[in-house]
Amino acid sequence: MTGLINVVGAAVVDSLETPTRLLAARRTAPPQFAGMWEFPGGKVEVGETAEAALHRELAEELGVEVRLGHELESGNSAGWTLNERAAMRVWFAELTAGEPRPLEDHDELRWMPLDGFDDVLGLPWIPADLPIVQALLDRVSAAA
Repeated sequence: MTGLINVVGAAVVDSLETPTRLLAARRTAPPQFAGMWEFPGGKVEVGETAEAALHRELAEELGVEVRLGHELESGNSAGWTLNERAAMRVWFAELTAGEPRPLEDHDELRWMPLDGFDDVLGLPWIPADLPIVQALLDRVSAAA
């Protein structure tokens, strides 16, 4: 084992200053996660910073450019635990160029209102992403 797999994800919101909507992405694979929702992103490649990986992944998966905001802290320097082999760091992100499209790994994108927690939490999120969604909702509501 060479260590933890570093993954990055974006909580793409309509505004970093006053977010009212979150972009969710529905997975197409692997089979156990197909049809479930997640934060877009992916693995950090060797020699790549987490932030650079996130920019690359969002361009590949959604065809967009973003401005990164604050990281959604997990309390662990490695990030949010996804499983015994991987952890994900998540940043708030705002679109700066492009219209999000499901280009890779997803078949649907959906803007979810952040004022209706039931709407966001009603999506079938990948189980490891659910605590991150809850933390994001708590952070957004505390800032409002």
